[in-house]
Amino acid sequence: MSAKIEDDHLLREIGRGSRAAFERFYEKYATFVYRTALRIMHDPAEAEDLCHDVFLEVYRTADQYKEERGSVEAWLAVKTRSRCIDRLRKTKIKAKYAKNLPPAKEMATVEETILTKLERDLVRDVLGGIPEAQRQAVYGFYFQAKTHRELAQAMNRPLGTVKSLVRYGLHNLRKQLVQNGWAGKEGREK
Repeated sequence: MSAKIEDDHLLREIGRGSRAAFERFYEKYATFVYRTALRIMHDPAEAEDLCHDVFLEVYRTADQYKEERGSVEAWLAVKTRSRCIDRLRKTKIKAKYAKNLPPAKEMATVEETILTKLERDLVRDVLGGIPEAQRQAVYGFYFQAKTHRELAQAMNRPLGTVKSLVRYGLHNLRKQLVQNGWAGKEGREK
């Protein structure tokens, strides 16, 4: 059987879903497609990836091959070249936009800064919505890292009262967060 007749037969069988025909076709042309991609891309990993893409396309569209338009090698070369050009364009576009973006580390820092400011503003707003004694107790306990005993001395209140102020203050903070849409009814963040 001539190579041309064999290729036509293999492509017809691939079009019908034959795995064996696809494997035979792949064995016959994988090196050709890989070398074509490597010549254009100059990157072995990219060439392998493109080779994979081309053969997936062959598997899905084998029935689109028309022998009157050229040889199987020409058909594969055109497919490979097209995929390479598409990939190079995408890479060029990504590089163009990536040039204008700050490095990922800086972006994370910017995002973290914005989130920290939002959280700080939210905490300040929510703290402003609870009674003064509760606000002092919660602020002292969580933001100044004072113990209950230190707070009791600073606020000139009994220890049990300070513990209750912290507990009720947290409860009221949760209610404020729910009202502001920052927490579910259970008080957990969304």
